[in-house]
Amino acid sequence: MAPASILCCDTDNRRPQMKLTGGCYCGALRYEAEGEPMLKAQCHCRACQSYSGGAPNLFMVMPAAGFRYVKGTPKSFRLEDRPDRVTRDFCATCGTGVASHRPGLPAVILKIGTLDDPALFKGPRAAVFAAEKQAFHIIPEGVHAFDGLPPT
Repeated sequence: MAPASILCCDTDNRRPQMKLTGGCYCGALRYEAEGEPMLKAQCHCRACQSYSGGAPNLFMVMPAAGFRYVKGTPKSFRLEDRPDRVTRDFCATCGTGVASHRPGLPAVILKIGTLDDPALFKGPRAAVFAAEKQAFHIIPEGVHAFDGLPPT
């Protein structure tokens, strides 16, 4: 089991909190997210593969208290077949998936491609649902892989 600090981010408490900005492809939906990332990862679950068009979903988990939409209102979608399904926020104009919300998790899951500066991601620290990955998916060397979610 990997310590939480390995799965997340830099643990230097002297750094100022991160402030991220981003939005959808057409610009109708914009957000700000402040705080320290709780997890930087890539997800290989079948739902994320479908949502991303076949690739793993690269994401960063940010505190919900520091997240807000500053332009536009997202449309949301959630499959109702299981209570643990995520709610996905997307732009009603261009369809870009921007964020997800997992039941019981007081955080926002941001899609890395929607960040104004995706380089701030600096790569995943974990690969989740690796048991569902495709043969053509690559987990970078040194990244912790979990068959499902990492232990809490």
